[in-house]
Amino acid sequence: MNLAPKVPSGPLEEKWTRYRSTVKLVSPANKGNFTVIVVGTGLAGASAAATLADLGYNVLVFCFQDSARRAHSVAAQGGINAAKNYRNDGDSTMRLFSETVAGGDFRSREANVYRLAEISGGIIDQCVAQGVPFAREYSGYLANRSFGGSLVSRTFYCRGQTGQQLLLGAYSALCHQVTLGRVKVFARTEMLDLVVAGGRARGIVTRDLVTGRVEAHAADAVLLATGGYANVFFLSTNARGANATAIWRAYRRGAGFANPCFTQIHPTCIPQSGHYQSKLPLMSEALRNDGRVWVPKLKGDTRDPAEIPESERDYYLERMYPGYGNLAPRDIASRATKRVCDEGYGVGVSGRGVYLDLTGATARLGEDAVRERYGNLFEMYECITGEEPWKAPMRIYPAPHYTMGGLWVDYGLQSTIAGLFVLGEANFSDHGANRLGASALMQGLADGYFIIPYTLGEYFAGAILEKVSPADQKFTEAQKEVEDRVARLLSVQGRRTVDSFHRELGAVLWEHCGMSRDAAGLRAATGKIRALRGQFWEDVRVPGDAADLNQELEKAGRVADYLELGELMCRDALAREESCGCHFREEFQTTDGEAMRDDGRFCHVAVWEFAAEDREPARYVEPLTFEAVKPAERSYK
Repeated sequence: MNLAPKVPSGPLEEKWTRYRSTVKLVSPANKGNFTVIVVGTGLAGASAAATLADLGYNVLVFCFQDSARRAHSVAAQGGINAAKNYRNDGDSTMRLFSETVAGGDFRSREANVYRLAEISGGIIDQCVAQGVPFAREYSGYLANRSFGGSLVSRTFYCRGQTGQQLLLGAYSALCHQVTLGRVKVFARTEMLDLVVAGGRARGIVTRDLVTGRVEAHAADAVLLATGGYANVFFLSTNARGANATAIWRAYRRGAGFANPCFTQIHPTCIPQSGHYQSKLPLMSEALRNDGRVWVPKLKGDTRDPAEIPESERDYYLERMYPGYGNLAPRDIASRATKRVCDEGYGVGVSGRGVYLDLTGATARLGEDAVRERYGNLFEMYECITGEEPWKAPMRIYPAPHYTMGGLWVDYGLQSTIAGLFVLGEANFSDHGANRLGASALMQGLADGYFIIPYTLGEYFAGAILEKVSPADQKFTEAQKEVEDRVARLLSVQGRRTVDSFHRELGAVLWEHCGMSRDAAGLRAATGKIRALRGQFWEDVRVPGDAADLNQELEKAGRVADYLELGELMCRDALAREESCGCHFREEFQTTDGEAMRDDGRFCHVAVWEFAAEDREPARYVEPLTFEAVKPAERSYK
């Protein structure tokens, strides 16, 4: 497997400028000769499709939702980072870059992260021009707030609806191109396979989720912007429909999968309330700006939180990490929360919860001011729990949220398959072993608006592409494989529901490959998942048929992929004999319980290549080098 990152030469600050100045171009008259498939309509996909169509390419867009604007990006709450230094508090491109590299525990590619920081300011300008209603100060300047892992205020926000508002901006640009006839949108359509012809990605196979029709679509390049795979845990903050099938099908066709064990646990989610709960609602990290996290100092204290005096409260993040306090990065805050709950200090019926207390901010600033900052977050919490968060502390607990792992890409966002580009959370590139808050929206829009227009053009300018058609052999073979797989899922006719398998898989992964891992647990999990996969294909029951709307069939295909992905996650975690970021191996920790990296052996990206059904995948590495920010002990104390 060729893992050439193709990073431009020269000083870090000049790489992206040099790339843009020397990249091969496609003339405006010729762009209309190329067709691009974009899978996914979140921030990365919608922005890429709109921008490429505006440049003159023909764009086919696919999403499984009933509307492109229902992509999971709408669920992002707290904000988007940019190094504009509006607060005059010392922010800069270099500071955003260095904090992102350190936040990822020095497991990301330096050049990609600097480019992201460099582009960040332009993203805000683009979105303001589209009419995104960012919060503003009384003076008229855009407002900022802080997020975990940073000592400056650089996060731009729209109350608690930032993702939704940013997506509406990208969606409006996409709709404009639809009106002009440059984009065709296939809604309620799921990608089920990638077509590789002549060593290049040339199309996809899809299933219409309403009619069940399976068909192939041809193009000159394929862009995957399908998000992450946190739903492998069954309970996560992701929308129930979010899945890993697109990137997993690409992996099975030869695309390298990088760092699958790097899965982020978000510290501020509403705790699980019952066995049959289907997802875990997220409360934005932004609340940690004004909220203080604490537990009672007395184990098993069941008093009303208002009755517990200050002297009997443990503000454990402030105690353990005085430099950052409640704004410690997500991985560190999550592990600290798990630790105090495991020790018996948790609150709520299950004991799996801590208090996120905004009552002090409400008393200091007034209820109206706090409501104005966070808007719908309070409404969500009250609707879900029946409690008023401005009168009593919220209860929170960590939950699976974002995945830093994903398909490997080079500097141009191209995977190991020529012509297959991967954008946003679906790739691995920018966040290392832990994503800092408010950086996901930044990456998605950077990839779609500002990076892929250059890198895709270079690919087209340098490639000799033969004409292909859905009637070609590679397309008909891939289509037949998808139809056979669908038929196989329907033919099992076992006794167990799809959800029962998914729930069991999630429990295994949460226990052995969640907030902490160890070798024995990972080996046990690998065996359990392999056995569960065998049971799935012998005993799953998928009612209905293929020629109709069949949500159980949709779920079955996705869970079948999760059962394979879950095993790869455990393999990757077992092979990485160190602790870094979200990957906490209990055997590798400092005396005070912090992550212990091994830069000598594991300062690299681990990339897995699919072999065959009955063979173990091959593991390759891309070495990481650091010139501008030298690896150091990651400390937030």
